[in-house]
Amino acid sequence: MDAGVMRRIGDESGQASVELVALLPLIALLLLACLQAAAAGHTWWLAASAARAGARAAQVGGDPLVAARRALPGRVREGVQLRANGRRITVRLPVRAVLGGGRLGVAVVEAGAPDS
Repeated sequence: MDAGVMRRIGDESGQASVELVALLPLIALLLLACLQAAAAGHTWWLAASAARAGARAAQVGGDPLVAARRALPGRVREGVQLRANGRRITVRLPVRAVLGGGRLGVAVVEAGAPDS
């Protein structure tokens, strides 16, 4: 065989491009997983804020369910489930999927006002 042909057979130019194209779906999946984790954390944070607002309202004699609902942004209020038991309030907020908007789980947070 010709020496030039043998050199081209062993040549690896373009190999990095092929490997990058093969890794792009994995990189996209990793990015999507990070976004979903951030969305789940944000949902938990919203539920915790609402539970604390409800507990504060219960401490001062207000309506804990109204206070908890008002602490949530309007876009998540329709999916929330609130339960008050004395000075304790439980907030259940669905965790939505980043893609498709389906429900992946529920963030459940309970807060209570200390007994005086």
